[in-house]
Amino acid sequence: MNFNVFKRAFYKTLPILAGYVVIGFGFGMLLRQAGYGLVWALAMSLFIYAGSMQYVGISLISAPATLLTTLLTTLVVNARHLFYSISMIKKYDKAGKFKPYLIFSLTDETYALIASDDSKQASDYLHFFIVSFLNHIYWILGTIAGSMFAKAISFNVLGLEFSMTALFLAAFVDQWLDGKHRIVATLGILLTLTSRLIFGTKVFLIPAMIAITIILVIFKDKLGEVSVK
Repeated sequence: MNFNVFKRAFYKTLPILAGYVVIGFGFGMLLRQAGYGLVWALAMSLFIYAGSMQYVGISLISAPATLLTTLLTTLVVNARHLFYSISMIKKYDKAGKFKPYLIFSLTDETYALIASDDSKQASDYLHFFIVSFLNHIYWILGTIAGSMFAKAISFNVLGLEFSMTALFLAAFVDQWLDGKHRIVATLGILLTLTSRLIFGTKVFLIPAMIAITIILVIFKDKLGEVSVK
């Protein structure tokens, strides 16, 4: 492996390291509190690796929920990844052996890092793979640490479920401060709020994502010009 490629990927993922270890730590603690130990934490983070859905999954396996409820909940919570995937088709078109893992590991934060990477180096796919892999490792380490800590020291974990929301807010603020796509971000906020008012708090996400996608597709050229300016 080219050390320079690894170093570039590592530096790029440092902000995610800070977030994933903390958020993963919270997940590991909550899972332990629900009665599921280290093996469960490791397995869910290794094979599911779905951030917010893993938090929701705690209540689903604790209830327990029916298979249909689990499927529908997963679809609603992770519906945004359908749109992520569509936008990455061209970028991952020639990823070769890296493609399966790149598709599996496309979390919100990994998507933000890779989608904003405009480099044209021959080692791009290796870079994308390392970015994705490092983020996955950060998450796994966080969940393991959280599970082990909760076993060693017992205390009230009320409110830890908000940590995933906090991570999304931090990612949004970072993109906003970048200053390139503020008009798109503003449209996203307005359309999401409108969808919430119309459809309510439980089912507003999918209509909001559909509306955002339609607007971006129809006005992509004009919005691109505004973002550049």
